[in-house]
Amino acid sequence: MKRIKKIIIVGLFLAIGSSFLAFKTDYFEVAKQMEIYTTLFKELNMYYIDEINPAKLTDNAINKMLDDLDPYTKFYDEQGVEEVKINSSGEYSGIGAQSKYYDNKLVIIEMYEGFSAEKAGLKVGDEIIKIDDVFIEDFNNKQVATLLKGSPNSTVDLVVKRQDKTLEFKVKREKITVDPVPHHQMITDEIGYIAFNRFNSKSSSSVKNAFVDLKTQGMNKLIFDLRGNPGGLLNEAINIVNLFIPKNEVVVTTKAKIKKWSETYKTKKEPIDLEIPIVVLINGKSASASEIVAGSLQDLDRAVILGQRSFGKGLVQRYRNLTYGTKLKLTISKYYTPSGRNIQELDYTNRDGSEIPKFSDSKRNEFKTKNGRIVYDGGGIEPDVKIETPQRTEATKALYNSDAIFNYASNYYYQNSTIDKPDKFVINDSDYNSFIEYIKSENTNFITLSEKNFEIAFKTSQKENFSNSINGSYQKLIQELKDQKIENLKANKEEIKVHISDEILNRYYFKKGEYQNHIVFNQSINEAIKVLENQEQYNQILK
Repeated sequence: MKRIKKIIIVGLFLAIGSSFLAFKTDYFEVAKQMEIYTTLFKELNMYYIDEINPAKLTDNAINKMLDDLDPYTKFYDEQGVEEVKINSSGEYSGIGAQSKYYDNKLVIIEMYEGFSAEKAGLKVGDEIIKIDDVFIEDFNNKQVATLLKGSPNSTVDLVVKRQDKTLEFKVKREKITVDPVPHHQMITDEIGYIAFNRFNSKSSSSVKNAFVDLKTQGMNKLIFDLRGNPGGLLNEAINIVNLFIPKNEVVVTTKAKIKKWSETYKTKKEPIDLEIPIVVLINGKSASASEIVAGSLQDLDRAVILGQRSFGKGLVQRYRNLTYGTKLKLTISKYYTPSGRNIQELDYTNRDGSEIPKFSDSKRNEFKTKNGRIVYDGGGIEPDVKIETPQRTEATKALYNSDAIFNYASNYYYQNSTIDKPDKFVINDSDYNSFIEYIKSENTNFITLSEKNFEIAFKTSQKENFSNSINGSYQKLIQELKDQKIENLKANKEEIKVHISDEILNRYYFKKGEYQNHIVFNQSINEAIKVLENQEQYNQILK
């Protein structure tokens, strides 16, 4: 107990106190608040009628405090620190499968081709119900997935549920390397394609290796796909930009309240190609380091940016070591692209409760690229060539937050032993209608906020003994909401078909199959090909 108290006091002091001191806040106020928390915690521990969980209480207190800042400032316990290391290095020892914990279930959501899990016979969609001697339902913690990791060459016994069958597997753990370039290939005799989905310590070398490989195959034009890439290591973003721009060029500048943390980052190496035409693909999930790459190449007129406006994360985080192996990741600065713009979208400084204003709602400031083209700050990177997509309805957002598409794909897989190859496979209207019938008839967690709120209200009426008189009206209203929910999906039908296609292809051809399919059928890639095949248009955009 004393050790836990020490972690709490020292950890909170470092997380709060040192930051406040750095910003010249009154030390007395910091000490006062720390003493209040310490004495409160002591009283709870000594006199509360039931046993308390010190770690849980403190974790809740820390997370609530940080939630009022921004979503990027986070506290990591010892286990969380290990996850940070894995994400940064791109290496860990495990079974070669990605799992997700939700609703007290641990489900395999992606298999890595050629690794132990695949060789042992595990499948996407398998629900792991037991790891060695640990039953998932008893563990009741999202950290249960860490039990799949361990020393290389050790084995783990798994019991899984698959389509109402219970199966047992013995899987060998091995060193897993997560490639930040999941796919690259030649699209035409001249145009190469590189998919890039994460920034870890291997990112720039992986991109370079893929680029060199494509050059040997005759590539003289490149499509660089940053869609869905959430970002990561800043230095890797700089190294990737450096592949295509000269040495000693400014890539990004950071400005912090602590002067020593304000830096200007320049390229340090000779590039590998200064001439090759490049189209960079972005969308609303391209964030942080992805936006540094796209924004820098845009500001330096080195690439055409194509797609949808990026996420808009112009903030930089740094890890600070705390006691007992814990860490604090906190926002320490804003970054600025070579033209001087910061593309942060959400204004966390002026938030009002849950309402967070957007910089793009006010006037966005103009900046100029190296060639004098006008670009804007606030609200992400605006593409040079926009691919318009229908706005997502609330029903579509609820669908994507559910497991409906995932479960439908699993059922599809076990009902169809084979499908067309990735470059031929399409979800047609008949398949889409089958999916709609599935979500109508199956009990999924595809529920809109309206449905949730009406359900809460009805349960309240039951407690107050009002439900009998309104039950019929309630059931009718809920059915009307469900019907409208399905109707509203039509606005995003084509996008939903792509999501269904990706999930199904992943079952048969792994992640690689999704990219092979997109190269043939994806609108953004097809538009990028047109831009690269029209040299006059490409040059005109960059002027």
